[in-house]
Amino acid sequence: MGRVFNVGFEQTIVSPNGGMAPIDPRSIRFPNFDASTRAWYKDPAKMALLDSVAPASSVDAGDYEAIFFTGGHGAMYDFPGSEELKALARGIFDAGGVVASVCHGYCALLETDLVRGQVLTGFSWAEEVLAGVADLVPYNVEQSMRERGATSRKGLLPFAPHTEVSGRLVTGQNPGSARATAHKVVEVLG
Repeated sequence: MGRVFNVGFEQTIVSPNGGMAPIDPRSIRFPNFDASTRAWYKDPAKMALLDSVAPASSVDAGDYEAIFFTGGHGAMYDFPGSEELKALARGIFDAGGVVASVCHGYCALLETDLVRGQVLTGFSWAEEVLAGVADLVPYNVEQSMRERGATSRKGLLPFAPHTEVSGRLVTGQNPGSARATAHKVVEVLG
């Protein structure tokens, strides 16, 4: 992902309530702990960005061209009910910006009308089953998206990179899709 920021985009990391951003333990294990993730994890300056992130309510959607919701199973709990995240996504989208997510990050869009009629992807139910967590997650987000009027697509192979671009909605299926999703956001932004 660092390459995306090297093309001139600045980032602000926010969470629903601010504070220390938790790290999903699965993100620092094989197969997700790739060279890019290792480099971020070993960089004290980048890790310091996660020590005290801003609350979503402290930023103005008008200052941003895109929002990128990252995943991890915690997003299933933290994102859907966050009025602040929904307002940010809506504000950025209404101003002509891009709303993007990868993996479980698309849970931030569950309680919005941004998904109705859109084609999207995110961590699939098949991947939940294969990861051995289907009995542990609070809901089937793939099914929930379809119930909200979205067309949910997934790659041919579980855990393989897969992205969908539906206008200014850009989504990636799983952690392996993060880089490709970020690059698609850059393309859509032009």
